[in-house]
Amino acid sequence: MAEPVKVDIPHKLGRDAARARIAGGVGKLAEMIPGGGTVDQRWEGDTLHFGVAAMGQKVGCRLDVFEDKVHAEIDLPPMLALFASKIREKLASGATKLLK
Repeated sequence: MAEPVKVDIPHKLGRDAARARIAGGVGKLAEMIPGGGTVDQRWEGDTLHFGVAAMGQKVGCRLDVFEDKVHAEIDLPPMLALFASKIREKLASGATKLLK
């Protein structure tokens, strides 16, 4: 297993508002996957665990919501690990828009 992609996304929403925005946006991930996909999610306190499956690949993610940032960790299968830097960039830009 490759090293997880880790990103800290700063925000000024506070923990509860950031968590609400994330909860409202994570379900839309399946719509963004070409060819369709599934998203499984569960909250444990202020940590969202979710997985995205598409085209025979599954990506596991964890978002820890803090008062001033969200810490994201994404476990990529070996085939997708080659795209880790692009995924990190996309996550940082997309999540920042969600948390504005």
